[in-house]
Amino acid sequence: MMEQLLTDSLNTAPITGMVILSLIVVMINALKKEPLATEYWVSLVGIVINIGLAVWVFPERGTAFSGSVMTGGYASVTAIIFLTAAALTIMLARVYIDKIGANFGEFFHLILFVTTGMMSFAAGLDLLVTFVGLELMSIPLYVLAGITRRNLKATEAALKYFLLGAFSTGFFVYGIGLIYGMTGTTKILDIAQNINAYSSEPLFMVGAGLMLVGFAFKVGAVPFHMWVPDVYEGSPTMVSAFMSTGVKAAAFSALLLVFTATFDFMHSSINTVVAVLSVASMVIGNIVALSQKNFKRMLAYSSIAHAGYMLIGITAGGGVSIAGVLFYLVAYMLTNLGAFGIASFIENSDQTGTDIDDFRGLYQRHPALAVILGVFMFSLIGLPPFAGFFGKYYIFVAAIENGYTWLTIVGVITSMISVYYYLRVVVVMFFQPEGEQVQTARFGREGAFALAVAAAGVLLIGVFPSVVLDWVSALF
Repeated sequence: MMEQLLTDSLNTAPITGMVILSLIVVMINALKKEPLATEYWVSLVGIVINIGLAVWVFPERGTAFSGSVMTGGYASVTAIIFLTAAALTIMLARVYIDKIGANFGEFFHLILFVTTGMMSFAAGLDLLVTFVGLELMSIPLYVLAGITRRNLKATEAALKYFLLGAFSTGFFVYGIGLIYGMTGTTKILDIAQNINAYSSEPLFMVGAGLMLVGFAFKVGAVPFHMWVPDVYEGSPTMVSAFMSTGVKAAAFSALLLVFTATFDFMHSSINTVVAVLSVASMVIGNIVALSQKNFKRMLAYSSIAHAGYMLIGITAGGGVSIAGVLFYLVAYMLTNLGAFGIASFIENSDQTGTDIDDFRGLYQRHPALAVILGVFMFSLIGLPPFAGFFGKYYIFVAAIENGYTWLTIVGVITSMISVYYYLRVVVVMFFQPEGEQVQTARFGREGAFALAVAAAGVLLIGVFPSVVLDWVSALF
């Protein structure tokens, strides 16, 4: 018994390590008088160690704790994605949280707890573990959204996110309850063995539909997207960055695991609903983004549209689609973190200064920042040779191969719409004179390094996409 417990703990070392790291950082915050610098470095070093642990357990593909948690393979790859997002967020946020007056020690250990929840959420093979991971991911995020307590927009964002998040969690839990009532188990692999029989039962399909509502809320898909623009705009910029990348990646990873890799909904009404969500997200996200004047709000509607693109992969199903979605998540994580990071550099101390007009003349003030942000905008459009191009390409190819050509056509058309609002940012930066109020960029050495890593990643996996694709394709 003890031997099995030790083996399971070692095979889930990245999650165990993040739990220990989170508790260590909490203790540092409680015991040290000026804990911020210590928490920062301990968090970063701990994340790097846990990335090493994820690589170490990669060959140990299987399950742990009586089939409740996935180990190695898929769990390791998604853990590396989440940990990378957390590390880049922490580096980009070090100067930023001081600038906006949110330099509380709690910031770093809240990020760590969210990351722990993300890893549990994406590796859960028991619906109860999935739920625990969802809550461990969500509750610290509600706090992070309103961590600048004196900012009314941040407080409003936190309250809105909390209320709507709790509401969506209710759907998710009720769905789990119905599935358990129908199948007598919450083990995902046990349910998957008899999925064809269960798929014909209305109670099971209602339960799966309610779970889909919870997932759709977390990925920001239409019509469960109304919180996204307000929360992204009102939250501290680096919190919004983490929400739009790490949290979205975790939600899609869990959705892939439950609805594509294990449950087979390819020929059911659930798959039709996912296709509808995909189309609605692509169309509404891109069209509404056209009229946005705030950069963060524009990226919020952009994230809704990108959720629609990734839902094409969920709809298409199969190993190629899963690999394509994971590639897209890596590309989107690097791109959006970098874009939000640059916004945080030029943002004012009162969290204003993120309108698109505030980027006017950025090339004259900070040529390197303007060029890098231009790279991120081109990647979000999906232009070669940037990572975003291949993210869309692999998903579109998988959809065509599985008979969803019409979904690909919608994706291509809506991508053409997005060209306008992404290029508007480029035009403002390079071809318009500076505004009356010029922001002075503050980023520090760690922030500059994190931005360089994100930009280099976007370029490298755009030029050598097989590096990532071969890596994730080997999982299936």
